[in-house]
Amino acid sequence: MANVTRAFPIVVIFLLLGSAGTAQEPKIANVRFQVLKEYNGKPIRNASVILHPVNKSGKQKRGGQQLKTDEEGRCAYPGVPFGKIRVQVIAPNFQTFGEDFDIRDPEQEIVIKLKRPQEQHTIYDKPKS
Repeated sequence: MANVTRAFPIVVIFLLLGSAGTAQEPKIANVRFQVLKEYNGKPIRNASVILHPVNKSGKQKRGGQQLKTDEEGRCAYPGVPFGKIRVQVIAPNFQTFGEDFDIRDPEQEIVIKLKRPQEQHTIYDKPKS
């Protein structure tokens, strides 16, 4: 009984220290991305997925992280803090993608479908005679 009485204060101290440490840690998420072709749903490999932090007023902050997709069009980043992030995806022969996402869950998956480039028009083209 004496051993239990002596151990009780030590257990309480460890519990208090443990809860104090977790209350101050920022929440982070493991975010997985999959980049697909919009027109057929096939994966795009070697696409650049660029993550930018966004402040409360919606402006992009300094810093960021660049990822590359694998042969299945997938990549992941395990250290994304909860809140808004700006995701930009760049791949050859596709339109650049950009959108803000709100990270709220410890595990989150984002599927991005890239479009083919649109035909561009110019006023400098001469009509064919």
